[in-house]
Amino acid sequence: MVVTKQVGIKDVAVAAGVSVTTVSHVLNDVPNTRASEQTRDRVKAAATALGYRPNRLARSLRTQMSEMVGLVTEEIATTPHAGQIILGAQEAASKRDLVLTIINARLNPRPRVGADEIRALIERQVDGVIYATVFHDVVSLPKEMNSVPSVLIGAQDRAGRIPSVVPDERGGAASVVEMLAASGHLRIGFLASAVDVPATRGRYAGYCEAMAAAGLTAEEMVVAAEPEASGGYLAAGQLLAREPAQRPTAMFCYNDRMAVGAYRAASECGLRIPDDVSIVGFDDQAPIPESLFPALTTVTLPHYDMGAWAVNTLAEMMVERKQPERVSSYPVQLPCPIAARGSVAPPHSAGGHSRTPRFNGEVD
Repeated sequence: MVVTKQVGIKDVAVAAGVSVTTVSHVLNDVPNTRASEQTRDRVKAAATALGYRPNRLARSLRTQMSEMVGLVTEEIATTPHAGQIILGAQEAASKRDLVLTIINARLNPRPRVGADEIRALIERQVDGVIYATVFHDVVSLPKEMNSVPSVLIGAQDRAGRIPSVVPDERGGAASVVEMLAASGHLRIGFLASAVDVPATRGRYAGYCEAMAAAGLTAEEMVVAAEPEASGGYLAAGQLLAREPAQRPTAMFCYNDRMAVGAYRAASECGLRIPDDVSIVGFDDQAPIPESLFPALTTVTLPHYDMGAWAVNTLAEMMVERKQPERVSSYPVQLPCPIAARGSVAPPHSAGGHSRTPRFNGEVD
């Protein structure tokens, strides 16, 4: 058996023609190092050519850090959104030479976060913890999360100690109204969620604020229902069954699942999308938008960016040994861009379809 000799820091120093100390400073990005840019480039080129890999065990003994971070996903590892959160976190961790450990936790009764998975990660000597929740809510955290740098995705710490990142629900909803108004729509209906969670309140507030800013009336244009396809079908049917002069020319749905029901309601009413009515969703939940015809214009939740933000924020806290209190209690809100597809067009006329559609309101 042939044993391949592991390349060490001394080998890199000889190849680069510098001291071992210089190699250590360059490869570990030690601040205020006197090495010139030419020397830095020579050291890095030598390390790459020799296939040098840092000894993590030796480095962890020196820095007293495991260079591992734990990501707890609260039953979202089986949801369409989780992949992008994990991908964003994984790629950010790789860029920082960190190892990401993922645990899928059970869904905890709101508004609490479970402690078992946190303890399991801390026992494995992770340098920091990221906890991603299903619901965007204010939560109470286990005391274990105060013992290491920690970050929340999708929720806010009730005590205001742990930094968190959430989607800008309000801004995303407002941008939909602004887009539809700019396209000429004066009657914009909102299929709201009947479930009281922060996303419900944020999207409703964004809709109302943008409608008022555009000089449009939101009163009697909002129908709340269950945030599923069946709820969207019933809510859209109520709006579309009105006389042409009172019927919305565009409908903004709380989520993509409600938009599925809105498509069905429009079809049963004899209305074409987007010729007779424009429809917009929220979440960009694959594979729904591309599965509808025409493809659904919707708002994208920034899952990838939230995962990356969480790792980068956690890494800064770990390296700088900063305490969680350095971050104020309000969460960081990341923008939710619109993914434009084929379900939006300018209204044909102020009156829209000349006849009143018949809607039976029956859910299969």
